[in-house]
Amino acid sequence: MQFDKDMPTAPFISIIYREHAKYINEIVKEDGLSYGLHPLLVIIYKNEGISQEQLASEIHLNESTITRNLKKLEDKGFIERIKDKRKKIIKLTPKGEKTALKIMNYDEKWDEKIKNNITNEEYDNFLKTLRRISEELI
Repeated sequence: MQFDKDMPTAPFISIIYREHAKYINEIVKEDGLSYGLHPLLVIIYKNEGISQEQLASEIHLNESTITRNLKKLEDKGFIERIKDKRKKIIKLTPKGEKTALKIMNYDEKWDEKIKNNITNEEYDNFLKTLRRISEELI
């Protein structure tokens, strides 16, 4: 497919986002998850014992959205929330851990799919640029 050379960045970002969502949704649907919940599992896996407040900050969502999404994950048996003084600590269940590992594996495969179309240097620059833009926008 050919794109107009004057097309702004937003449509390209949208295409990549939607294609990644379709890719991940196919993988996690057998686990009863949706695309919006999978990043939470990965962050919790990488930050065992993270609090709800820290999770909200890490993923750049408000705490009420995080609370709703954590409730869904808890109801499906992926996480448990443990009250620790004034905050709730989030831990993965064995089911959640297995699913988080599966998602991270498929995210690596997604990145490989992207790398197939560009050089390693282009990929590194692409990732650095995305990171820098994201940091500036948030």
